[in-house]
Amino acid sequence: MVAKIKSGKSIIGALNYNEIKVRKNKAELIEAAGYFKDLQDLNFDDKLFRLTDLASGNERTKTNAVHISLNFANGEELETPLLQQIIGDYMEQIGFGNQPYLAYKHSDAGHPHVHIVTTNIQTSGERISLHLLGKTKSEVARKAIEIKYGLQQAGNKPDGQKLPERLNLKQVEYGKTETKRAITNVVSEVMKSYKFTSIPEMNAVLNQFNVTADRGSKDSRMYEKNGLVYWVLDDKGEKLGVPIKASSIYGKPTLKTLEGRFRLNEVLRKPLKDQLKNAIDGVLSRPHSKSQFQNELNEKGIQVVFRQNDDGRLYGVTFVDHRSKSVFNGSDLGKQYSAVSLAERFLITGEKDKLVDKKGTHSQSSNIQKADIFSGNGAGENGNNSLLNILFKEEQQDMAAIGRLKQNKRKKKRKGHSL
Repeated sequence: MVAKIKSGKSIIGALNYNEIKVRKNKAELIEAAGYFKDLQDLNFDDKLFRLTDLASGNERTKTNAVHISLNFANGEELETPLLQQIIGDYMEQIGFGNQPYLAYKHSDAGHPHVHIVTTNIQTSGERISLHLLGKTKSEVARKAIEIKYGLQQAGNKPDGQKLPERLNLKQVEYGKTETKRAITNVVSEVMKSYKFTSIPEMNAVLNQFNVTADRGSKDSRMYEKNGLVYWVLDDKGEKLGVPIKASSIYGKPTLKTLEGRFRLNEVLRKPLKDQLKNAIDGVLSRPHSKSQFQNELNEKGIQVVFRQNDDGRLYGVTFVDHRSKSVFNGSDLGKQYSAVSLAERFLITGEKDKLVDKKGTHSQSSNIQKADIFSGNGAGENGNNSLLNILFKEEQQDMAAIGRLKQNKRKKKRKGHSL
């Protein structure tokens, strides 16, 4: 069994997530502990008010929504009465035994799992601390419940069976799944798992799953107001359907939310830089064409995403290290890893192919599903301290690379004329 605990500031958001699944016959409410009506008599307002009424008893605590999922191994088809016992034991052991909660059995994934919605505000107004709850009480409870009910232990998986420690993401196929839900799944998992420091770096990961984050054109009202939407992409990287506003997605991955994530990731990814550089150096130690360079790194679990201008000239490169879940722009690693330096290496080795296909390139590695090319938006306002300059530093570096490339070209022309 794998337990995941998420906390937030929106009880109604967590409740809506599950109730929408119920309306679509993808989930079933199986428990309403601490409620004053029978399960079948509860309406939406009843479910919500019981939790929000408690939360209102402590206005100082803004993080008062708790959303838990208990995930079981494939093949463990547990009957509802047994699930109710497991849920009750788990909530008791993590200190939520006296809290009202709603438990939903979901049927929209390859493995059995339940979602639990509750609040950490008690009837006295005191809050239950959520600090390290997942690593302390939840982990102890998980292990005890696995033994008590004979469940597959998360740390002792049989060969060929992978417990759902993380969402098993697949490429979004437009029209086959609900767009908003599909985008939410991808964005939530990528934000949780990968360390990126700009929207283009984030898109280097999202594009693998046919999703992209978009601020709109520079002269658009959305860009001016720091808006952000998410699109579904086709296999050629073209946008499909209608975009979904970031503010309407569960977790609200808006530009403002991402700002804090970027700053945190800047620190978290620093220890991972040398590992990535060593892997790239091992490949660069031998002459390579662009395609050979990509393929060898793909085999190591590192995706290389190239970008080009309208003339087909390479001007940007991003490395997605799927081993450490970190994303780096080439120039952030060092001058020798920048797009300009790599382009010179490829030309020296006699690479005759176009540096990159205009719309995208598909990975040949079995470890990586797809390597889409993305086009990010330009930098924001002037000034080294501008927040938008920080968020979109990659494009600034890319444009600088183009400038250096053009300057070198002019110098070569002048040398030719002088001869």
